[in-house]
Amino acid sequence: MAAVITSPLEFNVDDLYVDLEPSTGYAIALKVEGFNFGGSIKLKAATEMVEAREREGVLTPGDTLIESSSGNMGVALSVVAASRGYGFVCVTDDRCTTNARRLMETLGSTVHVVADRGGAGGLLAARLDRVRDLCATHEGYVWLNQYANPGNWGAHYRTTGPEIAKAFPDLDVLFIGAGTTGTLMGCARYFRDHQPSVRIVAIDSVGSVTFGGEPAPRLIPGLGTSVRPAILDETYVHEVIRVSEGDTVAMCHQLVRHGFVFGGSTGTVVHGAVQWMRRHGSADLTTVAIAPDFGTGYLDTVYHAAWLREAYT
Repeated sequence: MAAVITSPLEFNVDDLYVDLEPSTGYAIALKVEGFNFGGSIKLKAATEMVEAREREGVLTPGDTLIESSSGNMGVALSVVAASRGYGFVCVTDDRCTTNARRLMETLGSTVHVVADRGGAGGLLAARLDRVRDLCATHEGYVWLNQYANPGNWGAHYRTTGPEIAKAFPDLDVLFIGAGTTGTLMGCARYFRDHQPSVRIVAIDSVGSVTFGGEPAPRLIPGLGTSVRPAILDETYVHEVIRVSEGDTVAMCHQLVRHGFVFGGSTGTVVHGAVQWMRRHGSADLTTVAIAPDFGTGYLDTVYHAAWLREAYT
């Protein structure tokens, strides 16, 4: 039967995997999470956090959602807000792609761009300060705070983790990118509770402070933070692999030569997974990596020769 939906939140492809062996030489199943109207895995968490606030009575008709985001969560919340009749204000920074900003504005959202890198905590701290200022001066603003909201990881405990477990009951290793750490914590908690033999490998960006690394400028939005997320609990993580932006770009271009146009976050995750497999992999391991988004939002950056030359030379 044909699928007929009345809301963009009803559509999400949750059982598609790409075999990465032809592209990378390693048998890794890549869970593709971008086939929804938000274009990324963030739609799951966005929906969960908004519905939780509705159940609590914190979010009521006429309110305006507000959130700090480097792009994907902002787009996801724009979709949720438009479908449920809320306003939405996204506070982002100048690394947010032009495509993401335009998409948010097309969906009716207001976008504030923060460009100050001078303070402690970098751009993320500056974004969070702007969110707090806007909430203090605007009645009816509801801040979801994805960095501390249990609904962020709860969405993946309820959906992403069980989806992977059903598809790969003999899973050995799961590779997950670390941004706000919602996907990481939700999946890690799920497997700790239901299949504790699964090894959880977090993939972070060089320059991120999430796992105590030295802070450094990062130009590709998505993974990594300049302020440690409150929802992170490292006891659920077995290993952390850090990937440089140069390796992220190289992997994105390697995948695109095989016809797969993935986003920067996915390039980072796949490179980290391949790096781990080079050291530990064997033909007997069942491994899965999670692809948060597609590359259509990165055509002006990761896939643009002039941007790459300016950014990295």
